[in-house]
Amino acid sequence: MKLSKRHLAVGAAFVSAMIVTGIGIAAWIVYEPALPEIARPSPSSFDRGLVAKGEQLATVGDCIVCHTAPHGAPFAGARALPTPFGTLFSNNITPDEKTGIGAWSLAAFSRAMRQGVGRDGSHLYPALPYEHFTHVSDDDLKAIYAFLMTRQPVSQQAPENQLLPGLGFRPLLAGWKLLFLRQTAFEPQANESAEWNRGKYLVDGLAHCGGCHTPRNLGGGEEKGREFAGGVAEGWNAPALDTTNPSAATWNADSLFAYLKTGSNREHSAAGGPMGPVAEGLSRLNDADVRAIAVYVASRMHPSRDGAPAAVAAEAGIDNRSAAAAAHPEADLLFEGACSGCHAPGAPMNVNGRPLLSSTSDLKADDPRNAVQTLLRGIEPPGEKGPYMPSFSNTVTDRQLAELLAYARARFTNKPAWPDLEAAVGDIRKENAE
Repeated sequence: MKLSKRHLAVGAAFVSAMIVTGIGIAAWIVYEPALPEIARPSPSSFDRGLVAKGEQLATVGDCIVCHTAPHGAPFAGARALPTPFGTLFSNNITPDEKTGIGAWSLAAFSRAMRQGVGRDGSHLYPALPYEHFTHVSDDDLKAIYAFLMTRQPVSQQAPENQLLPGLGFRPLLAGWKLLFLRQTAFEPQANESAEWNRGKYLVDGLAHCGGCHTPRNLGGGEEKGREFAGGVAEGWNAPALDTTNPSAATWNADSLFAYLKTGSNREHSAAGGPMGPVAEGLSRLNDADVRAIAVYVASRMHPSRDGAPAAVAAEAGIDNRSAAAAAHPEADLLFEGACSGCHAPGAPMNVNGRPLLSSTSDLKADDPRNAVQTLLRGIEPPGEKGPYMPSFSNTVTDRQLAELLAYARARFTNKPAWPDLEAAVGDIRKENAE
């Protein structure tokens, strides 16, 4: 059928209208207005009690860790944050007017925390876990704002982000938010205790535990329906915090409290990798909030409880040395020279809460990643006291490290051998060097 000029004109007008409408909708989704600058408030204008409350809340959120570069000024930003999409650099959140948040109003700060939008209207990357901070109350955001605005101003501009091509276009983040950001306030559950509800509020909100302990999809969003099923953080596996955790039966609120507060628990593990700074922060948090977090997490591991088990039996020590030495004679000698002083059963340095190797979750895990990272990176104490282990990255080869791990798994667990362990060690070492 031959189309008339009138038909063509109507069709062209319809297509044009659809394009204009689409552009308008996209602009409406992307656009966020800039909020006015303010004069930096005087620190004395904030109530001291509110500042003290904000300090504790900022500790729950671990703000200082992401917003402080190595050997840098606290909260001044510029810390490299590796992601699957490239490297982001954290923002300066000191009250400097030009490079920090000194010119930000409380409204601008709250919008950034809950909606991921800067004072100037730019969309912020979800390395700032605003999908969790949306649960934080107005009063708590006000307290954190008061704390940050009373810090020492530091003039420091973060380096440019180093992202995959195209991902530096911030309007794309509006689409990410449409897919993954759910702005919902926290709702207490009436059938649970005040302590449990406090723990859930902190875990789901400021502590943003799901940011590491929940698997993510290809778009970088947390997978719906798999909350706390385990994830990846900075090259380490973040274990599941639900019933799928293979060591769930050996954790309860008391053991979790000790681990979170000190970074170590003799019956379980020592905090390594990204969990180390978390434990360091929680060591400065009030006991009641740490206890509430432990109670809630324990309930996720034991959902069919009237409460998580009041006591858990320590696992019996396993020591299959004869069989392990026969299978890995070189590693047996290496272990005796480099490891036995701290980790052999009955060793003189096997004190101060250092966990037995037969009880550590990393050595029993199906994936050797965390065990490899522990040897390559070592463990730093979370505070002035705590577990320490040196890095062996520069002292052993991939083959030696793989043999040592294979020996330790054979000696201190009854788990099957890890496959392709030397290749895994090499791959993880390369990741760390990138």
